[in-house]
Amino acid sequence: MKNVNEEMSSYQRQTKQITFITKVVAAVILFLIIVFNSVYTINEQEQGVITTLGKATTVVGPGLNFKIPFIQNVHKIDTTIRGFSIGYDQDSNESNYYESMMITNDFNFVNVDFYVEYKVSDPTRYLYGSQQPVSILKNISQSCIRTVVGSYKVDSVLTDGKSEIQSEIKEMILAKLENQDLGLQLINITIQDAEPPTTEVMQAFKSVETAKQQKETIINNAQKYRNEKLPAAEADVDNILQEANTKKTQRINEAQGQVAMFNAMYKEYVKNPEITKKRMFYEAMEDLLPSLEVIIDSGSGDIQKILPLDSFTGTNSTNKNTTSDDNQ
Repeated sequence: MKNVNEEMSSYQRQTKQITFITKVVAAVILFLIIVFNSVYTINEQEQGVITTLGKATTVVGPGLNFKIPFIQNVHKIDTTIRGFSIGYDQDSNESNYYESMMITNDFNFVNVDFYVEYKVSDPTRYLYGSQQPVSILKNISQSCIRTVVGSYKVDSVLTDGKSEIQSEIKEMILAKLENQDLGLQLINITIQDAEPPTTEVMQAFKSVETAKQQKETIINNAQKYRNEKLPAAEADVDNILQEANTKKTQRINEAQGQVAMFNAMYKEYVKNPEITKKRMFYEAMEDLLPSLEVIIDSGSGDIQKILPLDSFTGTNSTNKNTTSDDNQ
């Protein structure tokens, strides 16, 4: 009986010891968990966004920091300069013609590769301002690149205009980023390569160039024809106008002369109406009688011609006036 009691006491002591050790170990583990969840380190090229119950509350810099475990969480953001390519695959270096193919101001095609460098400027906006800020930045960059490249001629894109194009694209992207809530800062954008397109596109490019040259040739020929014909036409117009003005002046002078003659005759007529009438009658007869042909018809079928006498050659005057008197 005594041995049984001793065994029971020994078992109880062991149980208490195991329970104590278990509690100590659990307490140590809980302490370690709390410590590990309370202390965190932010590297030199990082920033940390602290969220309390899911809401961003503060941003911390590099170093050893503390937070409330299970209530606060930390999101580490890399603030180093990063980049992405446009027009080619950065890993395989293969061209992406969907991105690189562009059309210039003079309607030529060109392949242009770009590299965009950026970094996170506002970690909070970077995390919660948009779902995919880097993709949005890439879309903005592609839009600005096509806009700027489309305003330059192909020679400038391929040769001496690269620096100016890069600068203009950068300014346009920065202006658009001011209106976006991305939390990203553009560092630089550079043209990696610019070259004419593939063989198929080059054929189309040559066809366009040929059509442009034919257009210019036709325009030049038309301009040449215009320059040749226009002076002659202008000279004809001047001649016609001069003839018209001459005839106009001549007609006006003739009309004025006739008016002056009529006025003079009218003055004489007012002075001696009967004498003027007779003189005018005689002058009219002088004009008419030389060409007047007088024929007398007695009514019995006998016709006698008095004046003028027919020519012995049988020709008559070209202008004839005939007068018939049925009462003679």
